[in-house]
Amino acid sequence: MSEPFGVLVMAYGGPDALSDVEPYLLDVRGHRPTPGHVVEEVRRRYAAIGGRSPILERTRAQAGRLEEALAARGRAVPVAVGMRHWKPRIATGLEELRARGVEHVVGLVMAPHYSRMSIELYFRKVDEDLKALSFVGIADWHLLPGYVAAAADRVRDALERFPADRRHEIPVIFSAHSLPRRILESGDPYPDQLAASMRAIVARIGNGGLRHQFAFQSAALTPDPWLGPDVGTVLKELADAGERNVVVAPIGFTCEHVEVLYDLDVELRCQAGELGVHLERAGMVNDDPLMMAGLAGLVLDTARREGWS
Repeated sequence: MSEPFGVLVMAYGGPDALSDVEPYLLDVRGHRPTPGHVVEEVRRRYAAIGGRSPILERTRAQAGRLEEALAARGRAVPVAVGMRHWKPRIATGLEELRARGVEHVVGLVMAPHYSRMSIELYFRKVDEDLKALSFVGIADWHLLPGYVAAAADRVRDALERFPADRRHEIPVIFSAHSLPRRILESGDPYPDQLAASMRAIVARIGNGGLRHQFAFQSAALTPDPWLGPDVGTVLKELADAGERNVVVAPIGFTCEHVEVLYDLDVELRCQAGELGVHLERAGMVNDDPLMMAGLAGLVLDTARREGWS
């Protein structure tokens, strides 16, 4: 039976093996050759986290949970996965939906915050591969109650790894992937949405005295200036001020991949050790039922507005 619409769940993608690192970087760089030392450095980072990226498994789990959440609302909606820079490609996900009788597609990137340099590029890629399907993308969901609740739970869990009488004084660094600073010239909403998410998460935790600030991470090594401050800089400032316990909460991501597993769990943790700081990372929201139920509602609302449901 033909379904009125389907959902394409999208993520950035990552290499499935160390041998995939160079072709993966070639894709990320628009098929411009990658300098050998950069390939080796990226390969070293993936080797440090197990030799591959777990992003595909995590995204498939999110897609599966979304399909379950839609079914719980009485809707049998096909959900497929497409990666922007690796396999299965966005075109593959669209073809899967087409093969299941779908004519209309709701696009959902598993990143809550919109930027023209991130989310918009997914939608452009979809446009290249639609082939008669109609499409609408969900631009952002940075204040979705289920996401805010799930992220707040992860921060609480991280704070609870410290003694109860110390938790109220432990600073939390909220983080997200940096982007080139030139996005500010066009009024890109990315930094403001991140700040709004942080405020909502802090309010959800309910600790009016929660010490917190925002930092960016994982900036690329390019001549252009990137958004800051960098999370490593903020960590050092806290250490210099005498802090010996810190939580980092990467709210700009929804699942584990190299920017979390290496940039934070390896590199930032190493820096913390050198500074004499006990660093805990808040867990990722992954396929949290609260968040996925909220996203199911957002998908259905989007489809209704388009007249597909």
